[in-house]
Amino acid sequence: MTEKAHFNPDIEDHGLIGDCGTAALVARDGCVDFMCWPKFDSPSLFASVLGEAGGSFELRPEHDGPGRQIYLTETAILFTRFLSPHAVAEVSDFMPMSDDDTPRLIRRAKGIRGETRFVMSCRPGFDYGRAGTVIEETEDGVILSSDGADGTRVRLRSNVPLSVEGDRVVARFTLEPDQTAWFSLESPDVEVDNRDHWVSEQFKATADFWRGWTKRSTYRGRWRDLVQRSAITLKLLTCRRTGAMIAAPTFGLPETPGGERNWDYRYVWLRDAAFSCYAFLRLGYTEEADSFLRWLGDRALDSDEGRLNVMFRLSGEDAPKEVTLDHLSGYDDSVPVRIGNDARGQRQLDVYGGLMDAIYLADKHGDTLSRDAWVGVRRTVDWVSDNWNEPDEGIWEIRGEPRHHLHSRLMCWVAIDRALRLARKRSLPAPEGRWQAARDAIHEDIHENFWNEEMGAFTQSRHGDAMDAACLMMPLVRFIGPTDPRWLSTLTKLSERLTSDVLVYRYSADRAPDGLDGIEGTFNMCSFWFVEAVGRSGDLEQARFLFDKLTAFANPLGLFAEETGPSGEQLGNFPQALTHMSLISAAFWLNRALDRQESRD
Repeated sequence: MTEKAHFNPDIEDHGLIGDCGTAALVARDGCVDFMCWPKFDSPSLFASVLGEAGGSFELRPEHDGPGRQIYLTETAILFTRFLSPHAVAEVSDFMPMSDDDTPRLIRRAKGIRGETRFVMSCRPGFDYGRAGTVIEETEDGVILSSDGADGTRVRLRSNVPLSVEGDRVVARFTLEPDQTAWFSLESPDVEVDNRDHWVSEQFKATADFWRGWTKRSTYRGRWRDLVQRSAITLKLLTCRRTGAMIAAPTFGLPETPGGERNWDYRYVWLRDAAFSCYAFLRLGYTEEADSFLRWLGDRALDSDEGRLNVMFRLSGEDAPKEVTLDHLSGYDDSVPVRIGNDARGQRQLDVYGGLMDAIYLADKHGDTLSRDAWVGVRRTVDWVSDNWNEPDEGIWEIRGEPRHHLHSRLMCWVAIDRALRLARKRSLPAPEGRWQAARDAIHEDIHENFWNEEMGAFTQSRHGDAMDAACLMMPLVRFIGPTDPRWLSTLTKLSERLTSDVLVYRYSADRAPDGLDGIEGTFNMCSFWFVEAVGRSGDLEQARFLFDKLTAFANPLGLFAEETGPSGEQLGNFPQALTHMSLISAAFWLNRALDRQESRD
């Protein structure tokens, strides 16, 4: 096939599409270079962003460079437009919401102006690129099968002729203005629809779904477009079959280019999902929050002692152990590429606070808690009351010795506090005396053992001197007043040590090593927490200024990865739920605070 101009997409050079069951990244050159099939946590079908062996699905003009990407308003339908002096063409990508939970990726090329020569190349990398491909040409398209143990099979259909060239399926065609060519990647078991307009019907149905969903949002504030795109992103990361929410749709995208901080985020972290649940509630999406909490309730009821795992697969099973994919060269030579996640066996005591806060808010704004669910909650809060004073790996999942982390201690306080509030509000049976004693003991422990008088700040760990941006949660969860002298002093010290303009590093790695090599970028979730903390401290105009500057680091589609690098580049898995959740939280609170201020003026 004709070689294209050299283009190595950066992490931010992608848009996200999906069907709330799996998702795909589409680069600006029209290449689907990451997609797992048929579920978020299934083996990848395309992963060339991590190495050529991962496989890819290209659809682009033959000689043009990368295009410009936009989303169809209020949807997850992505357009990549290719502009040249002689011709203009576009590719639209989307995944319909199927009734049978079977994924289907539809790609449509269209001529806009002039004559455009297109090329399509589909070369799967079955089983993370570890398996070969068997190709079978049929009357209803080409079937591509894995020759490995995974046994994955997909069918590629089109309205233009397809040919087989080695291990790939190829098409070359020319489009005049208003002419289109479509390609559908699907399971061979899906019923074939050969009507002339079926792709247009799928396009309309997909647009109608997303526009109907976005209309349910109750947010009408100053940053509606940003909030709406973040909400759609969170929805794309939510499994429609179970209600479970994954942390990100990707694995292996580095926090440090060329380094070892490359993780698999395609699982349900209870913390991340709980925070996302909170964001959905803020926007009026009670169905999504209730669905996740029902999924969570099943996990809690399965725990006899009340202790919960840190993360799960979509099915509710334990996340798999880490495995390295040494045949993949990694994004920007960042190795090893890992699948699975060994943080699954860690103790992260902070997860309980996020969950209980989400449960408390869901009970307030959505479905009330059932009797069986309360029994599971009570068992979990009993466990927290007995184990809050233990060291753990914390929110940042350090790979060194466990420590007594401020944030873990804080969120244990939140877990017990919200359980007490819920019990009293609903007159639910609970050992209130024991819970209150534990809550008060945590409060005293934080002020006595995590406050560094010499620094004038709360520190990351007990009797330490390292700062941690996770302390920004203290006023957000109402542990401490946002204008308390101790908190204002902490906020000032954090600004000195951990901020770079509006961007915030998550901790002082030089003072508290995390057991890994390399220096990472600033952590986007912490940056949005910082904005909200500044606003709550009383400086609304500064918070608004910082928020606007921070959102400028999104990619042109409004998407954020986990981190922002020194040149403003996106780093880490992409897009990340925690970042978009914290954007929604900051925008919601700041908009409401500005409204109150304006009503007083």
